[in-house]
Amino acid sequence: MLDNRQIARIRDIGIMAHIDAGKTTTTERILYYTGITHRIGEVHDGAAVMDYMEQEQERGITITAAATTCSWREHRINIIDTPGHVDFTLEVERSLRVLDGAVAVFDAVAGVEPQSETVWRQADRYGVPRVAFVNKMDRIGATLERTVDMLRDDLGARPLVAQLPIGSEGEFEGVVDLLEMRALRFTGELGAEIDARPLDAGELHERAVAARAALVEAVAEVDDEVMEMFLADESADIPADVLRAAMRRATVANAAVVVLCGSSLRNKGVQPLLDAIVDYLPSPLDLPPVEATRVADGETVPRRPAPTDPFLALAFKVVSDPHRGHLVFFRVYSGSLQLKQALTNVPRRRKEKVQKLLQIHANKTQEIQEVSVGSIAAAVGLKFTQTGDTLIRADDKELVLLAGMTIPDPVIFQAVEARSASEQSALDEALASLVREDPSLSVREDPESGQMLLGGQGELHLEIMVERLRREFGVEAKVGRPQVAYRETLTGPMRHALEYDREVGGKRQYAKVELALAPRPRGEGNAFCAQLPPERAEAFSGELLQAVEEGVRDALTRGPILGYPVDDVEVRLVDAAWLDGDSSPASFRAAASMAVMQAMEQAKDAGAARLLEPHMLVEVVVPQDFTGAVVSDLTGRRGRVLGMEPFGAGAQAGDGSHGTTQVVRAQVPLAKMVGYATSLRSATQGRASYSMRLLQHEEVPADVQENIVTSMRGY
Repeated sequence: MLDNRQIARIRDIGIMAHIDAGKTTTTERILYYTGITHRIGEVHDGAAVMDYMEQEQERGITITAAATTCSWREHRINIIDTPGHVDFTLEVERSLRVLDGAVAVFDAVAGVEPQSETVWRQADRYGVPRVAFVNKMDRIGATLERTVDMLRDDLGARPLVAQLPIGSEGEFEGVVDLLEMRALRFTGELGAEIDARPLDAGELHERAVAARAALVEAVAEVDDEVMEMFLADESADIPADVLRAAMRRATVANAAVVVLCGSSLRNKGVQPLLDAIVDYLPSPLDLPPVEATRVADGETVPRRPAPTDPFLALAFKVVSDPHRGHLVFFRVYSGSLQLKQALTNVPRRRKEKVQKLLQIHANKTQEIQEVSVGSIAAAVGLKFTQTGDTLIRADDKELVLLAGMTIPDPVIFQAVEARSASEQSALDEALASLVREDPSLSVREDPESGQMLLGGQGELHLEIMVERLRREFGVEAKVGRPQVAYRETLTGPMRHALEYDREVGGKRQYAKVELALAPRPRGEGNAFCAQLPPERAEAFSGELLQAVEEGVRDALTRGPILGYPVDDVEVRLVDAAWLDGDSSPASFRAAASMAVMQAMEQAKDAGAARLLEPHMLVEVVVPQDFTGAVVSDLTGRRGRVLGMEPFGAGAQAGDGSHGTTQVVRAQVPLAKMVGYATSLRSATQGRASYSMRLLQHEEVPADVQENIVTSMRGY
């Protein structure tokens, strides 16, 4: 069992960034310098330790979040390397949910990119303290200043720049530590040795003096102790340890972000990043007690990060292992757990038995006997546990729940069929296993066609899942063309009354409801409320009112146009009537559901029902010679160009092309982005790249909606 001193030396962190910013490359260096590996695996060679899936090695991208543990300066660092591609944003979401800190990696040429912003906002949502590592300082067009400005302007961060680069672009050779005013150069085999020397007089020293003064002033703005020293004497040389402690307080409080720089691929700047993880990111003891909700009464129960408190953990990931079955990754917030002890899965009210406890290193494991506060481990033998479930000891009489996590809805679907009836059960089992691993996937049956539809976050997401069916489960499935996951909504108010009077099982069931439906602002979701006349409001019991809400929400899962879920609609119960002895929750549930469906049908007939389609923020990096072709193509896809600017502050393209490279940003319907990668390669001779993320859902134009309905219904 760990004591407080040992817990204070734990760092649970994630590495997060836009795709190709260098997350996995940075993690590989961390593993090498901390002695976990004895050679550096490169992403571009398909040899990265953390990218252990075949498809990750083949594609050179991270698909699934991988966990590992290493040590630095007598601190234990649990690391999760997360994907950067928007299709796998859930991997980032569930990792950040259980982490105490994060390293945000930025490309020094591109700066803050679309997925950089997405993962930053995810970290904001969970209040995760961060340090920023500006990577690829050796590339043409790399600038620390531009990235820092984008951190401030685009992300609303307060950057505390703790380093300066020595040399630029191809001449980048090290960093200046502004706290100690030393030049750090990385020598020896693979940059393992650090040549640390005081700064010599000259231009670099002058720049460092000015940068340190700016750092002190920035720290003073977020820390009272440094502010007092700064106000007493602006020219005072504040000691490095005082500055470091203040920067740690600001980071832990999420008041500022320490910024470092380097080049992971060139083995420069990673060891100071490890120091920053230890110096600035929090241990479990630095954070307030986690708040759980007592199931019995809904009261908040604080649980301290102490081994003596009751065991409390959150399952954040499930992985299918061909030999052990499902591995459940979990984070321990309080207490400790020994091997073979029984657990209770609180949300599912199921008893679970831990057969094995595993320390994870990418796809390798080590069996352990106990886990305690701050541990990230995996358990074998948990049959019912899924992502977001709370785990407590079976002998703990107080049932408490931790907040879960936000699971994004699928934006694209693909029909999946077994090749023969004999393979159907194998396909069903494989899909169920994939959905348990990845809750951002969904499997449903189309009620009209009877087809099995696999839903996901993008084309790449679905493509990889179908490939996993073949490779990992041995199921060769037939797949259809990707289809967009539309939603449906109202464009005007509707009012509908319905009287439900039937005999069910020899007993009369009666209910009468009047509902008012109205559109809500885009993105606010559905809402239900009761606005009954005063003489009926008090008499209408909570049980009956709850039944009406359940009926309403059930009806909103299927719209009148194509059967897609209804979104951004407010439903108000404005009147109700009942008969004592003949009215029940079941009758009001049915009445409310039927009333909503009939109101939506009337809205469709009146032209007041509309499809919503996902719109993506698309960012294309393209040589200037091809900019016109890209803009023309995006406009032809019903896209709206939001702006263009030089890539890397007007730097030359890093792909060897002549002239500047442009970044084109546009808002484009997802339906028109299917197959865009192939089209872009063709239009730009393979010299452009793009990324996209979900921006919002917007109404489909009337003529386009008519075409969609005709093509889907066949008439």
